Amino acid sequence: MKKLLETGNRYAEQSNWTDFALTKICLCAMGILIGLMISKNKKKPVAIISGITFLGTYVVLMTKVFKVIKEMLKK
Repeated sequence: MKKLLETGNRYAEQSNWTDFALTKICLCAMGILIGLMISKNKKKPVAIISGITFLGTYVVLMTKVFKVIKEMLKK
């Protein structure tokens, strides 16, 4: 597991914003494909869990973005 995390960190160091954008598009497409395979009677609970997960991760990511913007404005 430690090697896997180290590999991820090295990949991130060598990547730029376009690499991360492509990764997000890829993961979004995968999520859509997985969502299409969920039966109709199970879609609502999955949608609720996905929505909560999205909001939680979005808040964390945007907090970091605003910190970067704040640092840039100070300079």
